[in-house]
Amino acid sequence: MDAPGLGGLNWAVIIIYLLATLGIAVWFTRKASAGTDSFFKANGRIPAWAAGFSIYATTLSAITYMSTPEQAFLKDWSYAAGNIAIFAIVPLLVLFYIPFFRKLDVTTAYEYLEERFGPTIRVLGSVLFVLFHIGRVAIVIYLPTLAISSVTDISPVLVAAAVGVLSVIYTFLGGIEGVIWSDVVQGIILLVGAAVILIFGVAALDGGLATVAADAAADDKFISADNWKFGGAAAAIPIVFLGSVFNNLHQYTASQDVVQRYQTTDSPKSTIRSLAVNGFLALLTIPLFYGIGTVLYSYYQHAEALPTDFNTSALVPYFAVTALPAGISGLLIAAIFAAAQSTISSSLNSISACVTVDIRDRFFPLKGGQARTGVGFARLTIVIVGAISVAVALYLSATDQAQTWDLFLSITGLFGVPLAGVFALGIFTKRANSAGVLSGLVLGAGLAWYVQDIAGLTPFAVSAVAFIGALIFGYVISLFTGTRTGRDDHDVTALTIYGKRAQYTRRTSTSPATASAGDSNNIKQGHSNE
Repeated sequence: MDAPGLGGLNWAVIIIYLLATLGIAVWFTRKASAGTDSFFKANGRIPAWAAGFSIYATTLSAITYMSTPEQAFLKDWSYAAGNIAIFAIVPLLVLFYIPFFRKLDVTTAYEYLEERFGPTIRVLGSVLFVLFHIGRVAIVIYLPTLAISSVTDISPVLVAAAVGVLSVIYTFLGGIEGVIWSDVVQGIILLVGAAVILIFGVAALDGGLATVAADAAADDKFISADNWKFGGAAAAIPIVFLGSVFNNLHQYTASQDVVQRYQTTDSPKSTIRSLAVNGFLALLTIPLFYGIGTVLYSYYQHAEALPTDFNTSALVPYFAVTALPAGISGLLIAAIFAAAQSTISSSLNSISACVTVDIRDRFFPLKGGQARTGVGFARLTIVIVGAISVAVALYLSATDQAQTWDLFLSITGLFGVPLAGVFALGIFTKRANSAGVLSGLVLGAGLAWYVQDIAGLTPFAVSAVAFIGALIFGYVISLFTGTRTGRDDHDVTALTIYGKRAQYTRRTSTSPATASAGDSNNIKQGHSNE
């Protein structure tokens, strides 16, 4: 297949988009430089709707933008049950998780784990997040690099630089505020881009939507009876839904890139409104992105044919550069860049927060207990992590490595979901202790690996096993290893559902920079009103 050039107009659109995101970062550079609270939490200045857009753009990466249409193109809409699963966890977030994150005024999600279980669990959670997201950033850079370079004459190095290096630069400059407002712009671009594909794809077909609907009905491209059966060739919707509930619990309760957004608004009510905005956008994703796959299925049956041995991972950019007018196809390439960069920038800022707050400030405070206010270390971390991720992405591209949506979900279920079980044990039980949850985390991940590798379960089933395994193992082992009062005299009732409204004073100082291992002896205990 000969790779076409983009042309001057398309390049102009892409360059305007890239300069716009860079301009947003430059605009917020001064505010971001004011201190780590501003760099990581925007001092609570973000409106609810923008925070919601940012959560949406963060969780919708280039993986979603290209692999979700591919899933609908090759199979059906069964994975859309995962989008609906978000609504199953929103009541839990509102009632139980957000109150504790806001009560502690955390910068990272893992600060809660130290208050509840001690520093070991905090560091482990933070390091797991950092390692996973370094890999995730590399994958998110690699996917659009692979797809775009396979259907155009653009060099993979140039794509990686446009996606990865520019993400590093604007995250470095603008901090979380620049990242969030860039997410808003990027979210709008990727939604508009998806709508454009749908409109042009339907318009190019004789019969329009009627043809799409007829093809989908004839070939079971929407939802069929087989999608409700267990063990069949088609994905079982109940398993997809249940596994997605646990995947979402991981992302919305134990993953720093999303939890960090909860602290950027001015109140818990604003945080709740941001989740409502995100939920609406998640619903909008279903007809847009699954619709793209179904429309392109009809398009390449009737209007044109795909090249022989075509890699369907590049389906969306291929349609953009071969079927759309100049300028419009540039907008679509920019939308793919936007989907990748919104995820990359969020991960980079969150990794920096973990390394800065959970590692440096927690264990290497300044002498005399002075709080660090400079953001130089945070920015240096972004540069180092970004460079590593771009290098890995280029290696994946050079060695022609292939990644799939299912692989991404498998990794999430294996390493992330058991950590969500640790948060759940901390909030919903008083008996869970550090030895128990640490064992539950390890055994939950091990069980997930076993059922994935030996039993051959779907990634969604693996996620369910990982969460439930971590929860059961963690609780049972906590019972055998003794209650928390056998380990220290710190009252954690106010960090559980039994003391949600109780006041709490942190076992570490509210300023991470002044925290030390001896702070746990200087405690004002919170008490439940139950």
